[in-house]
Amino acid sequence: MTTDRHAALAPLNQVIARHGLRARRRLGQHFLLDMNLTRRIVRAAGELSQVQIVEIGPGPGGLTRALLESPAAKIIAIERDRRCLLALEELGAAYPGRLEIIAQDALKVDPAGLCAPPRKIIANLPYNIATALLLGWSTAPNAFAGLTLMFQKEVAARLVAAPGGKAYGRLSVLIQWLYEPVILFDIPPQAFTPPPKVTSTLVGLTPRLQPAFAAHRAALERVTAAAFGQRRKMLRRSLKTLLPAAALEEAGISPQARAETLDVAQFCALARTYSALATTPADA
Repeated sequence: MTTDRHAALAPLNQVIARHGLRARRRLGQHFLLDMNLTRRIVRAAGELSQVQIVEIGPGPGGLTRALLESPAAKIIAIERDRRCLLALEELGAAYPGRLEIIAQDALKVDPAGLCAPPRKIIANLPYNIATALLLGWSTAPNAFAGLTLMFQKEVAARLVAAPGGKAYGRLSVLIQWLYEPVILFDIPPQAFTPPPKVTSTLVGLTPRLQPAFAAHRAALERVTAAAFGQRRKMLRRSLKTLLPAAALEEAGISPQARAETLDVAQFCALARTYSALATTPADA
């Protein structure tokens, strides 16, 4: 769509050198400079025509360039590192009206408030805040048509993990309750500048129209936190301050079961039981 404009831009390594954009570990920065790879990420995000895209942590703009080449209606880039702003402004000048730069900390911004639907988030997330960002956005999952996000491979495995494995935990339950997550592809460390010590994985998350099973979020969070906080213990021990053994049995869950053996539906049943007990008068 805009390859002529891309060809007129300076190579990313020159942009990085000119603006002194050495990646900072404390910001979780690992830049993607390979345009073949960033274009593959954009393709993996699905149909983008007329969609407004929010990108988190664009850095010098490697993924941003690929997004600007796409048919997306607009790209909104949230970047807290002010060293990167001039490089991003150069991209904005090359694509008039297509790029908006928000110079803020993504943890303090509601991305849904930045643009009208349909919206998607596509981002090579800073590793040190990736999980916190995802959990924050999941309070309103239907605000976005989809999320295409980069995580450390071990975090990505937790998002899609099934019951019974070491990767399965609280994050697995909460995310699968709200989204349909799928692993798209892995990216080796050498694809980044500087190379991280771990493999990265691109994950696609499609919001469910409704949560997979009925439950109050606060109750589900509390039950999963208690259960996985002592995951080696039987539920009658790990949940004893929340649910008596009889309540577990009433919910159809064995008190001798361990957290990692329960699926999302069973955790939602426990959350509903906990909610019911919490709202029942003590003398009822």
